[in-house]
Amino acid sequence: MTIKSAVTLLAGGQARRMGGGDKNLMELAGKPVLQHVLDRVDYDGRPLVINANGDPSRFAAFGLPVRADVIDGFAGPLAGVLTGLEWVAANHPECTHMISLATDAPFLPNDLIARLEAGLGARIDTGVEIAQAMSFTRRHPVFAIWPVALTAALRYALIDDGLRKIDDFTDRHQCITIEFTGEPDPFMNLNRPDDFDLAQQFV
Repeated sequence: MTIKSAVTLLAGGQARRMGGGDKNLMELAGKPVLQHVLDRVDYDGRPLVINANGDPSRFAAFGLPVRADVIDGFAGPLAGVLTGLEWVAANHPECTHMISLATDAPFLPNDLIARLEAGLGARIDTGVEIAQAMSFTRRHPVFAIWPVALTAALRYALIDDGLRKIDDFTDRHQCITIEFTGEPDPFMNLNRPDDFDLAQQFV
């Protein structure tokens, strides 16, 4: 099958380790971390949506639609994935898949989307449903490609089964990893003030 993806930018975290607020709006080398993500990732005209709770106007400068979690209670990135999938299903029925990206990782690979799509596409006929990024033997479950066809199953898992961890959901489905490398680690995320100091050295 031909894969056609939309992209969900997961920006709904509460950033407790950073003292609260939106770490993706903090400036790194003169621009918000979220802008670094948009400048690097090869979304190439694909539909984009920001998943964020709270006042959506704080993302107005990016000119993208913003959607809050479709389930209450800050249920974590899995709720953001569901939000993105339901947005894609409702607004872009031409899309077969959705790619989820965290927005606190300013060094993402330039070919991230292309390689996730290609990696899944090469295995989709064998029953593989989801592909996740991996670097240096570590999986990064929020950087993944998901079939829109799993939307109902994910909603059931979140609401009826109470699942909150991405791994608990992907364990129910065939999921592969796509290996990436780079210096710094392309999936280095900015969780603490020290991470910003380190990132500054690489920008």
